[in-house]
Amino acid sequence: MIEFLMPSLGADMEDGTLIEWKKKQGDTVKRGDIIAEVETQKGLIEIEVFDEGIIDQLLIKEGTKVPVGTVMALINSSEVELESKEDPKITLDVPIALQPIEEKILEPIKIEKTVETIIKASPLAKRIAEDNKIDLSKIKGTGSDGAITKEDVDNAIEEREKIEIENTQTLPQEKITKPGEAIRTAVAAAMSKSNREIPHYYLEKKINLTNALAWLQVANEHRVIKKRLLPVVLLIKATAKSLLEFPDLNAIWDNGLQLKKNINIGFVVSLRTGGIIVPAIHQVDKKNVDEIMDSLSDIIPRARAMRLRSSELSDSTITLTNIGDGGADSVFGVIYPPQVAIIAFGSVLEQPLAENGMIGIGSFVNVTLAGDHRATDGLTGSRFLVTLNKHLQNPELL
Repeated sequence: MIEFLMPSLGADMEDGTLIEWKKKQGDTVKRGDIIAEVETQKGLIEIEVFDEGIIDQLLIKEGTKVPVGTVMALINSSEVELESKEDPKITLDVPIALQPIEEKILEPIKIEKTVETIIKASPLAKRIAEDNKIDLSKIKGTGSDGAITKEDVDNAIEEREKIEIENTQTLPQEKITKPGEAIRTAVAAAMSKSNREIPHYYLEKKINLTNALAWLQVANEHRVIKKRLLPVVLLIKATAKSLLEFPDLNAIWDNGLQLKKNINIGFVVSLRTGGIIVPAIHQVDKKNVDEIMDSLSDIIPRARAMRLRSSELSDSTITLTNIGDGGADSVFGVIYPPQVAIIAFGSVLEQPLAENGMIGIGSFVNVTLAGDHRATDGLTGSRFLVTLNKHLQNPELL
């Protein structure tokens, strides 16, 4: 039996609220199926299952806050029986044996006698009590022979209102969460953990993007607008190709350096309500530039709508941030734990360029690498930046 656990969708996540099961007991699931929707600080996340089998039990009720690592469901991994079972046929030729029926003697049902209590109350008191849903049996009358008067009912109504007001005043006031506050809290937790635990080192290199941007302009000439490539696609692809030569940077630190087989680049997306979110673009090294562009077009709107899948929040092996045109010249990132590096591209700047004895204008970008000193040293980071520059000078080979 496989235990399906509440996944961790980042170093900042401690729990999530199960909003809805997308599968029910007895359903067959396969790798990549959406099994549930969970509310986290990063929005409503579709949780995927990474095993195959039949759901045996759903252990958590919808609406429950569930700590990370809690068993949420049990999945029977035994082979799924695809062949339907035929119902046993009844053969009419075989006589059905008659079974004797045991006669049972039923005990007589005891009917308890109820004693009707007569409540003495004035007609006016009864009418007021009925209109205000007051139980006369709980009122002690002060009238003649203990009869309930109008004043007795009025006092009961006043006492009930007093208790309701006191209960309202003692209820905890619901905290109003401002838009973006939850995501800001999540970012704060992750970055604080990073600064506490990761010994950062920083390197910077200025890279000439003149050739890359010229190649991009030609490549986009015959594309429809929706299919045109953005400069960041070249930066992502060049980063992935460079990581193939420096696997120590495509890793996590968890009781030691653990290299990752797939290069899943976490791409920083700014949210309109404030804060950032970092969904993963899976297996970037195996995608061409058009496929990376398609991934960006799909994932960025979903990230801003807070509609990501669990694997997109938990599978990143390195982070890339791009400040875009008109922003800061350089960005010095903070590593997202448990990753061991972040690559940051500043704004593209036009600067004087001396080449082959001629002076002209070129497009440059400042690239920084923040590395975890437990995992790599500056020499590794420096060689990585040199390799990244080499790939960006040959965009046709990306």
